[in-house]
Amino acid sequence: MAVWKNPFFLVPCVIFWVNQYLEKALAIFVPLVHSYLDDLLAMPVILGITLQVFRWVHPTGEQFRFSTMQIVVGVAYISLLFEVLLPMWSEIYVRDFWDVVCYAAGAFYFYFFINKQPTE
Repeated sequence: MAVWKNPFFLVPCVIFWVNQYLEKALAIFVPLVHSYLDDLLAMPVILGITLQVFRWVHPTGEQFRFSTMQIVVGVAYISLLFEVLLPMWSEIYVRDFWDVVCYAAGAFYFYFFINKQPTE
């Protein structure tokens, strides 16, 4: 099954979009949700989109999966960028250890529910 047809990918995407709409268009902020939901959904969305692109271009097609190390590198990259580098360059960004925990939890979700070989 294509990643973009996987309900375990679609649900985080829809939740992310709804949350952004509520925050940006309607100015509705739930403090805990505002602080951590996007970080929790980031890895399933980012890695899911990336996995689909790889499946389109890689010779193994739909059989392609990310290795555990590739997922760890993805979490490390996003964590370094958003929790170390961007807070150094801009006051808009804030370092938060719990964001890294959310990235890791999202990566576990991705690994077990999205990054699997198709059963078809």
